[in-house]
Amino acid sequence: METKSAESKKRRATTADKEEPNFEASLARLSEIVEQLESGELPLERSLTLFEEGVGLARASQAKLDQAERRVEELLSVDEDGNPVVRELPVD
Repeated sequence: METKSAESKKRRATTADKEEPNFEASLARLSEIVEQLESGELPLERSLTLFEEGVGLARASQAKLDQAERRVEELLSVDEDGNPVVRELPVD
């Protein structure tokens, strides 16, 4: 029988092996999680599992938003003469 810690590590490893969902899919999943948690009908362990998943999705989504903001700022940047600054952006 696996311990809770081993189960948690296994779950995180399995999640890490999967391709990261896009921003919109992450938001949709977060919405589902919030709805389930707000229902108040879940057992504590299931609530904690969903909460953990939600925190991970929220952090990943925030990182994607931060990256998008940096890209927009770079695209809108101008030099001291008011000319657009043109740089090659990394492709993710």
